[in-house]
Amino acid sequence: MNLIIDAGNTLVKMAVFRGEDIVFEQKIPLKDFAKNVRTIFSEYRSIQDAILSTVGALSQAEIDMVSVFCRVHVLSQDTKIPFKNSYATPHTLGVDRIALATAAFYHNPNGNTLVIDAGSCITYDIVNDYGEYLGGAISPGLVMRYKALHAQTAKLPLLKQEDVIDFIGNTTETSIHSGVVNGICNEIDGVISQYQSRFADLTVILTGGDALFLSKRLKNTIFAHSNFLLLGLNHLLEFNKR
Repeated sequence: MNLIIDAGNTLVKMAVFRGEDIVFEQKIPLKDFAKNVRTIFSEYRSIQDAILSTVGALSQAEIDMVSVFCRVHVLSQDTKIPFKNSYATPHTLGVDRIALATAAFYHNPNGNTLVIDAGSCITYDIVNDYGEYLGGAISPGLVMRYKALHAQTAKLPLLKQEDVIDFIGNTTETSIHSGVVNGICNEIDGVISQYQSRFADLTVILTGGDALFLSKRLKNTIFAHSNFLLLGLNHLLEFNKR
């Protein structure tokens, strides 16, 4: 069994895999990491390997604690990958994008796959039908756009995402919602169309914390997959075992 750990700035997502199947999954605050890791190992004693993807939020002591229970692979730009990486600056490529590209490679090994991760930022990553990672794009996510409108102006309020009834906002609040939600959906649809014009039979995967909210509002055909990054991390762990 494998333990998959994806540590963000405030939350940690953990999953236990038996083969390619997720048998346990949880999302916890960063401060509760140590306590929950001990509980997982007490309940799943067959875990022998773990992979850890972190943006730097976990301390070395917390990483070392996991290694007490099993072998640990810390994902980095030096991790062996199953695809060809044609990114011009591979050592600046985020570990989350490496995991997503890996998931895309295994999900559709002989096709063109665009992965859109809608989280704090929105990342776009393309793996072509030759098994080659080409790169993509990074733009602000939903929460970041709401915060920017509030922080960079004198009077605009800080709002949380909400359904847009009409694209024409008739109050300041509904105008903000229209600008953020419709703007981000039009961006995603436009980017998908750009990729479709260059890559034949394109498969589009939408994942990340805001995937469900956005998927219902997009015009293009997509596959929403909440655990796509976890699958990529599990594939990377298995690949590096070999």
